[in-house]
Amino acid sequence: MSKTPARRAAAPACSEDPAAPARPATRDLLRRFVAAELGLNIPDRSLCPGHNSPMDYLWHSFNADFAAPPAANGDCVVWANRGGGKTQLAAVATLLEGLFKPGCQTRLLAGSRDQAHRMYDYLAAFLQDDFAYALDGRLLTDACRFTNGAKVEVLPQSAPAIRGRHIHKLRCDEMELFNPDLFAAAQFVTRSGDGLRAAMEMFSTFHRPWGLMQQILQRADEIAMPTFRWCMWEVIEPCPPDRSCSRCPLSGDCRGIARRADGYLAIDDCISRMRRSSRAGFEAEMLCLRPTLENAVFAEFDPAVHVAPAPYQPALPLYRTIDFGYVNPFVCLWIQADDDGRVFVIDEYIQRRKPIVEHAEEVKRRTPCPESRVAGTYCDPAGSARSDITGTSTVRELAEAGVRATYRSSRIYEGIEKIRAALRSGDAASRLVIDPRCTRTIEALRCYHYPDAGAKSPSELPEKDGLYDHPIDALRYFFINHPYAAPPRNRHY
Repeated sequence: MSKTPARRAAAPACSEDPAAPARPATRDLLRRFVAAELGLNIPDRSLCPGHNSPMDYLWHSFNADFAAPPAANGDCVVWANRGGGKTQLAAVATLLEGLFKPGCQTRLLAGSRDQAHRMYDYLAAFLQDDFAYALDGRLLTDACRFTNGAKVEVLPQSAPAIRGRHIHKLRCDEMELFNPDLFAAAQFVTRSGDGLRAAMEMFSTFHRPWGLMQQILQRADEIAMPTFRWCMWEVIEPCPPDRSCSRCPLSGDCRGIARRADGYLAIDDCISRMRRSSRAGFEAEMLCLRPTLENAVFAEFDPAVHVAPAPYQPALPLYRTIDFGYVNPFVCLWIQADDDGRVFVIDEYIQRRKPIVEHAEEVKRRTPCPESRVAGTYCDPAGSARSDITGTSTVRELAEAGVRATYRSSRIYEGIEKIRAALRSGDAASRLVIDPRCTRTIEALRCYHYPDAGAKSPSELPEKDGLYDHPIDALRYFFINHPYAAPPRNRHY
């Protein structure tokens, strides 16, 4: 956030004690308070479709405990660009709780301890500069207490240390860097009380489509959790009238947006970041358009191209592909192919912790034609191995339940290349269509990825994460087996 030229020049009305400011009762008063008392200009314009302003987040966070009727909780997700002020803004929200919410227990957590201390350091600077009177005792290196009983503390990077705590507010910064166990432990530490609403606030850029932020955003959408998203344009400084659009390297993305901006991020800094980054990185880190696909297996996958209604067509042969699992999911895809080589994924069934006989019944129930007309059911070759416990194989159990499957051994990369060719062939044509109801398959195509460069065991093969690999495995079995299948016979009934 940018510093305003004058400090404390336009503070809102305060109580009789000049050291104890009155709580800002409106959004405008809150923005004026932050500008006057902290010297920070909080951008308050959303300039891109579907985006928010940083002030939208700050007002939500502050007002959750005062709104009428009160909010069920104050949870929210913040997806913003590099240099978008996420960490400093979270520190402002934390300071406001200490000043205006007596007894509020706030904890700071981040993907690294250094990142958590960055937020706390911003808070400490605010307190030392202007609000030392509000402190109860010394300002410690990782905790502080206010005279009204509010307390702020940096949490350690340990799931056991987090469990068992009960606090009002938890701010989690750089979610993409979180350890999954740490995030799982953090889910249960907030609770409402003393007139304050429980709130877990999660901040991050969105780097990778398979990262934790992807899961958080998807879950937020499912449960209607508020998501605040802003990019470079919501925080960039106003573009002066004498600056030429035709000569500006940002003009292709800007299209005049910066003329209406009210932020603080220097235009020349944005130009420098664009020039020294890849286009994919700039779109992910600064424009918040999409995560980078640098490690994605299927970078060719584009929902706008490959996702479309694909109803069952009785005139086309129907295939099923199965990837076995119990703890990991059992997957069945229903697929059709036409004479032009187009492949249609028309339905999916993905379920855990059920016996094969139950899966078989569901597969038969959802198959839109008689079993005798199914052109082929292809499965994981590993399913042919006999179990030492049952004395039979999964393929045989499936056959005994009425679903006969065949298989062909292959290398993983062979099937991957065939899927890639269907997504975008050498002539730039797309021959793969996925019905929108196949949500897990669509997600897998977006998120299936190679291990990160820093992985302990780097591999040329995609990550076996137990989440995205199973729908892809089922899809691979179709492309591996289908060219070798006998052509379906026309039958008359």
